[in-house]
Amino acid sequence: MKNGLNTSIAINISARQIVVPDFINSLLSRVNQYGIPPHMLMLELTETALVVDIELVKETMLELARFGFRFSIDDFGTGYSSLAYLKVLPISELKIDKYFVDDIGKDFDGKAAQIVDAIIEMAKALNVTCIAEGVESEAQLKYLIGKGCEKFQGYYFSKPEPEAHWARINENTKLP
Repeated sequence: MKNGLNTSIAINISARQIVVPDFINSLLSRVNQYGIPPHMLMLELTETALVVDIELVKETMLELARFGFRFSIDDFGTGYSSLAYLKVLPISELKIDKYFVDDIGKDFDGKAAQIVDAIIEMAKALNVTCIAEGVESEAQLKYLIGKGCEKFQGYYFSKPEPEAHWARINENTKLP
């Protein structure tokens, strides 16, 4: 990997990209060009990308999964997809949208927290990783940890940083 980074890389895939006839070959060409093992990539699709042509998207995802690519449903809970997709697609991760995380503890009727709870429980039941986007406070983090959410993103941890910043952190991090 470039600069020896030991991490996974998330790549957003649009609804238009996933149905391009040469998408698989193009993606494989790029990972070979840059020497990135497919298992280190998390391809993120929104629910909207799934409804474009579900059969084609399913075939594409299954083929890419055979090469080792992993998939995340980004902004989960804000799109128009069917829960049936979770049953038939090779999903590794569900990402709780920031929209719901923002309102934890703020909404008067607790509905945002109930939706977050349901997504976390669904991820557990499907044996996929649950990640919360937009964590900005210790209270949100504690709530999510208490409910069993496994991964987190947001300004609570760090603002976006350039690659060089993470390369320095990786060099100073000793793995067991």
